[in-house]
Amino acid sequence: MARNPQTLRPVDLARAHGLSTQAIRNYEEAGILPAAGRTPYGYRTYTPRHAQALRAFLALIPGHGHRTASLILQAVNRDLPAEALQRIDESHAQLLDDRRTLRAVEAALRDLSPMPVERGDMFVGRLAGLLGVRPATLRKWERAGLIHPRRDRRTGYRVYGPADIRDAQLVHQLRRGGYRLERIAPLIAQVRTAGGVEPLESALSDWHARLAARGRAMLAGAAALDAYLMLISPLIDVHGSATSPRTRNGGHPGRSRS
Repeated sequence: MARNPQTLRPVDLARAHGLSTQAIRNYEEAGILPAAGRTPYGYRTYTPRHAQALRAFLALIPGHGHRTASLILQAVNRDLPAEALQRIDESHAQLLDDRRTLRAVEAALRDLSPMPVERGDMFVGRLAGLLGVRPATLRKWERAGLIHPRRDRRTGYRVYGPADIRDAQLVHQLRRGGYRLERIAPLIAQVRTAGGVEPLESALSDWHARLAARGRAMLAGAAALDAYLMLISPLIDVHGSATSPRTRNGGHPGRSRS
């Protein structure tokens, strides 16, 4: 007997995306896929709806990450489209915030001038003298999370290593340029991650490319999710809930059309 073309086995879904059948079962158990049907013998059966849910989930991951993509599909499958759309909004807000951080870092780097590389460790008094600031200023920057000196085990005094000195020099330059501490923090974090100012400057183009790729991936994920939503509920009203068939056809709930 020929198999119903609308019925898919776990292996059919798995092979189409290079996944294991165990992954398909895991996605179903996590609520990323709707519950499977069962044959009289207890075998799982899937439908085109499951296939589209899987396509949407996999398309959302590059732009939103595995966790958020899971939460989006779980909300859709619980008939909570407003919650799913909120998750998407939050991801877009994070991407926008990342773009603003990148612009702030680029602006701050443009305002920097070359700095001498200091070797060896310094105590607070020597570093304050090098920068022309009071020790209390360095402690303020430390409280703001901009520098992280270690403590001497014997005396308890702050000890600034080469990376701490570099960060203090950066903060000092930017403060003289009128930057507020909260605007300096993203730059210092990126400098630490990159391992210095020069590596960060060379990484900016890659940072731009990664943000652009994430934005494009979000568009692709949105298209796949929209296809899934159209399959299970062609329209979503302004409150984020599925509309009834009559409302979708332009009628009114409870009123028949001749």
